[in-house]
Amino acid sequence: MTQNHWIVCACILFALAFPNDAFVPNLNTKSPCTGKVTLYSSGGGGSAEEKLRQELKENNDAIEVKDEMQYAQADGAYLERLDSANESIEKDAVTQTTADSSKTQQSVTSHSSSSVLAQQIERMTKPRAYPLFLAEKAAEFVEATYKDVVHTFAAPDSYRVSNSNSQKERIVILGSGWGSISFLKDIDTDLYDVTVVSPRNHFVFTPMLAGASVGTVEFRSICEPIREINLKANYLEAIATDIDTEKKIVSCESVFCEGNSCAIEDFSIPYDRLIVTVGAQTNTFGIPGVRERCNFLKQIEDARRIRASIVNCFERANLPGLTDEEREQNLTFAVIGAGPTGIEFAAELRDFVEQDGPKYYPRLLKYVRIKIIEASSTVLAPFDKSLQEEAILQMNKSVLIKDPEVRNLLPERFKLTELLLDSSVKEVGEDTIFLNDGTKVPYGMAVWAAGNGPLPITLSLIDKMGEEQKKQQDVARGRLAIDPWMRVIGSDGQILAFGDCSCITAGQLPATAQVASQQGEYLANLMNRKYEFSPPRSEDGIFPPPKKDPVRTESSFSDAIASFAINNSEYAKPFQFLNLGILAYTGGGSALAQVTPAPNAESIKGTGKIGNAVWRSVYLSKQVSWRNRLLVLNDWTKRQLFGRDVTRI
Repeated sequence: MTQNHWIVCACILFALAFPNDAFVPNLNTKSPCTGKVTLYSSGGGGSAEEKLRQELKENNDAIEVKDEMQYAQADGAYLERLDSANESIEKDAVTQTTADSSKTQQSVTSHSSSSVLAQQIERMTKPRAYPLFLAEKAAEFVEATYKDVVHTFAAPDSYRVSNSNSQKERIVILGSGWGSISFLKDIDTDLYDVTVVSPRNHFVFTPMLAGASVGTVEFRSICEPIREINLKANYLEAIATDIDTEKKIVSCESVFCEGNSCAIEDFSIPYDRLIVTVGAQTNTFGIPGVRERCNFLKQIEDARRIRASIVNCFERANLPGLTDEEREQNLTFAVIGAGPTGIEFAAELRDFVEQDGPKYYPRLLKYVRIKIIEASSTVLAPFDKSLQEEAILQMNKSVLIKDPEVRNLLPERFKLTELLLDSSVKEVGEDTIFLNDGTKVPYGMAVWAAGNGPLPITLSLIDKMGEEQKKQQDVARGRLAIDPWMRVIGSDGQILAFGDCSCITAGQLPATAQVASQQGEYLANLMNRKYEFSPPRSEDGIFPPPKKDPVRTESSFSDAIASFAINNSEYAKPFQFLNLGILAYTGGGSALAQVTPAPNAESIKGTGKIGNAVWRSVYLSKQVSWRNRLLVLNDWTKRQLFGRDVTRI
């Protein structure tokens, strides 16, 4: 927790008024290149590199259809596909998930309930009293603020990468998402040799991808270079393809270009402790045609592709010689999944049509349709029912066109957005979506926002963790089962994981940026205080929580509060999620905000302009840097003054 709380307050007032080498793998000895094969050679090196990177990504993301179905993790619409354990994730977890004591014992390790250590673990992993938990978080905020101030005014030399030969524990982080960045910002690189491995050399503020896909904000405004986040950490642009847990080596593949020729280069890097934060990929549930014909919304590349496709649909519909039916099909945008991603994209697209359509395509607006296809009976599953109803009202409201001449071109009962609830997809054809009830939906562009699934490297690591890990898969469903201290079950503390690729089986949490961010911050703080993550097992086989070292471990006031709350000062406090609320943009300058001030308390809700002020303020304050905040603010101002840019480059 840093200065963001102060920034939120300032932003709400505004909205209402308006090459490092700290660790480089030795490619000649410990991590030799195992091969280099030129796959593309062309007159344009950039094009060859782009094709090769895409091929590398597809090869390492591909999983079998049976695995997609088995490990499906739903996003609102497809909750009914999951068993009872997963059905509680979205609603129960967001309101301070509490751990069942018997499950907690099982998730830490299999042990006798009569053990003294087992009883300690059971007591520790119960949710801490909420007043004490808030006091602990307040103390953490003060400590983090003090640390930031000291860091800001530290001598410039302290920011330089150390060339010291002193042996530090080597930490390898896989991934560059919310959890990884949160950990990277807080980890003490004076204590650890930190290397980040990711095919993406930047962090993406994913909640604003929907806006980027229609031009509300620019792509670079919501990205921050990995190297900028922690100047002392090393970054390797590569995809991790395998993990050797015995030798503690990560195998990687990277794209390397010389002139017009590009190749895939293999190498490996050693680690002392591995942190897996690779996230999840889009799950198609094995439905034919989805992966081949639908757009996803996970990365900047997805948003760029959607933005180009939207313009392409309008330009294609504007060609002479087309019938009205052909124009309507070209301008029908299907959004499959009515979770936060699907609703926010539909809202941003609707804004584009209402605000910029009259200027660029006035004679085509009467053909535009936005169809939201949802398998369940409602939208925005994580939200309160009253807010779900508000979202449906916003989606179904009449189109708002300010220019009277353009408005007169629309049919009398023109309906821009249509919600197709209780409608599950059977197949996605080349130009038609087939629903299970027999309905056919012609479309020009489709966006799939219906669920998450595991990456192949996550499934591979699960298999290597042994029976202890596999026993948890009935609940974890293709995610790494971890204990409340982020340690992967079966790894004896050598591998840690958090974010969408993991699951605390004792008390499941929603797969959100908020959870991953808090987990990364929590783990960095524990490691900075030098807890022992791999203490020896007890005589009866119990794996203890991270243990304090009387000499090395540093204590803090927040730790003292937590120790009092769990009635234990020997071990580290377990992770406990602080629900800060959920947000969703619903279009037309309206948004939904839901904050639960305490477990089991009535939620505080905001809609309309107030909800939009909160939404803008929080999203602005949560940007990684002041650079991003200023760029996003600038984009919002440009859009208000000049509209969205439809240039296709």
